Amino acid sequence: MAVTSFFSVPFARFRLPDAAPLNAELRDLILAREKEGARWRNPQSNMNIPNGLFESNFELFLWPERCIQQLYEFCMNQLFSVVGEVNGYTRDRLMQLELKCHAWFHVTRRNGQFNAHNHPMASWSGVYCVQSGTSDAGESKSGVLHFQNPHQHAGMFIDPANEHMIDAYTSKGRNLVLSAGDLVLFPSWLFHEVFPFHGDDERITIAFNCWFNERDPALNRFKWSGPPSWRTWRSIQIARRKT
Repeated sequence: MAVTSFFSVPFARFRLPDAAPLNAELRDLILAREKEGARWRNPQSNMNIPNGLFESNFELFLWPERCIQQLYEFCMNQLFSVVGEVNGYTRDRLMQLELKCHAWFHVTRRNGQFNAHNHPMASWSGVYCVQSGTSDAGESKSGVLHFQNPHQHAGMFIDPANEHMIDAYTSKGRNLVLSAGDLVLFPSWLFHEVFPFHGDDERITIAFNCWFNERDPALNRFKWSGPPSWRTWRSIQIARRKT
């Protein structure tokens, strides 16, 4: 007899090495932009933004500041490594992909939360934690990133034969407690939410959505050496704008 797992959902979690200096720069920049209010706020959010939460516009990865560009490169390098692994792509195949994305920041204060949603116009999404915030004592779910189980009918009938199944087969959702420097990547179709934050400081995160096209064959004239990285794909975009 063999028991196997169908319908698995890929997740990837990374940690930025020596993240503290970069996170300090990101925190200062983000809080400064939050203070400017409407200039950086998302003007057309399709979600209800509650009190205690500030959502920026979706152009964060276009900011030229060094700390943003460093994070940009880290996130994209990890994403391409995941895309390659789960699709079985070679380096040459990855080089044929053209990435597009948008990104934004959230600053969450006491009682701020973000309701369940997904990102239907993208293939991969990510969340990077700049500052986890200090939660009140006893608030173990404060600011938790929760993923709903996509097996919608799995809880239709619960009895002793299925209520204690191991993680690979459970019908329960998953909670992730992010620490500063953590990056999580997941399929954009998966519903997720952020539980209310209970603390006196700020929870700061950067989120992004990505989607891919086949690269224009005309760009095959560009030759690259070394391992693929986000700088390679970004250079392709710069080259394309110049031609």
